[in-house]
Amino acid sequence: MEDLLHHIHIAPSILSADFAHLGDDVAEVLDAGAKVVHLDVMDGHFVPNITIGPLVVAALKPLIHGAGALLDVHLMIEHPEQYVDAFAAAGADVIAVHQETCPHLHRVLSQIREAGAAAGIALNPATPVETLAEARLHCDMVVVMSVNPGFGGQGFIETSVAKIAKAREYLPDTVAIEVDGGVTALNAAALVAAGANLLVAGSSVFGGHDIGGRFRQLAQAATEAV
Repeated sequence: MEDLLHHIHIAPSILSADFAHLGDDVAEVLDAGAKVVHLDVMDGHFVPNITIGPLVVAALKPLIHGAGALLDVHLMIEHPEQYVDAFAAAGADVIAVHQETCPHLHRVLSQIREAGAAAGIALNPATPVETLAEARLHCDMVVVMSVNPGFGGQGFIETSVAKIAKAREYLPDTVAIEVDGGVTALNAAALVAAGANLLVAGSSVFGGHDIGGRFRQLAQAATEAV
């Protein structure tokens, strides 16, 4: 898992997939080479949307793990500590919680690791990287939100590139950087060049025909910075 977290990967977000054919859509990106699949969990409180729970993670686990890929779960929810163990038990390999929802962040990060998953911290667009002065020593991944969380298909916030670069300088080398929101073939190389190595992509992968082809195009664009 550590190796996958520290290489460049496009992480397709199933938020933009066709839920009537979810297994087929996920299988298509896995066949195209995806090694990280991103699952957005929203509660209708922290963000204005409601999505999936541990049952969907458990349903996708055989397919994703069978392909040697990671289940990357992003908890955009209040009181994430109440659900960490359930998502880990369902098959989550990485669990990211929001800095903004965790007054006891160190405790939650420790809980995630004790449950057997890698621990991530997500930052909203207006939350400075410097708020991780202590927590950066206790996590495996930082998620830089390049849109305001809650819905797929939003436009990329351009200042996120500089924020990623600042995060890469500020964080230990062992901490992966994931960027989430508005990732396309037009900005993928710039995001990697700034320091991100995991690029979450929803509508740019699942928002049309030939899901596998769209994934491969985005993956190729990301490697142009290398």
